[in-house]
Amino acid sequence: MLYPEAFPGPLGVSILGRAQRDGLWSLDLVQLRDFGLGKHSQVDEKPAGGGAGLVLRPDVAAAAIDSVPRDGRKLIYPSPRGVPFSQSMAEEWAAGSGVIMFCGRFEGLDERVIEGREMQEVSLGDFVLAGGEVAAMAMLEATLRLIPGVAGNQASVEDESFSSGLLEYPQYTLPRTWENRETPAVLTSGNHKKVEEWRNQQGEALTKARRADLYAAFQNGLKMRPDTRASETDDEHC
Repeated sequence: MLYPEAFPGPLGVSILGRAQRDGLWSLDLVQLRDFGLGKHSQVDEKPAGGGAGLVLRPDVAAAAIDSVPRDGRKLIYPSPRGVPFSQSMAEEWAAGSGVIMFCGRFEGLDERVIEGREMQEVSLGDFVLAGGEVAAMAMLEATLRLIPGVAGNQASVEDESFSSGLLEYPQYTLPRTWENRETPAVLTSGNHKKVEEWRNQQGEALTKARRADLYAAFQNGLKMRPDTRASETDDEHC
């Protein structure tokens, strides 16, 4: 990456920061410019065929990538051309041996190194960022909090949006009355079965109203993984 100083950012605070200090996860950063060419450590060139902006060189990118042991880890390139990131993907990464992320900049990365190093393009969403750092942080945060011991209360991780295929039910706390709005009586009834039924009903209702795609998949007994791809953009780091 060109801007390692962006890290750990939000990954270094709260439960994730504490988990890093406790050794539950680690972060190693590689400066792309260390592998740049010439006295100016050049990492980019004009795009072949013309056009605006600059493209990261494959020889420079490959040298940086090859300096990191793969050790069975997936090599991820945040890109709006990629498959959409999902909770199931975060679960897969959290259960694995870790990931390597290549954070792009400028107009993107030479296609030859994407193919040659078997990089997996993953999209955070149908929008464009200035670089891949923010997207990488979001994907890592979603993954790291699933590592046993990181979140503290594992039940809170398992009982949330997308884990069951549904959006999460509404949450309430004290005071029981706020601005003339009441906490639903069932939540203070002490009847755990009724509470669970209410939460399931609310999760289904919210999913049906807000995410018809997830609800349809839930109805079919599946966890929906969107297969729509973002349209190509002029800066490929989402």
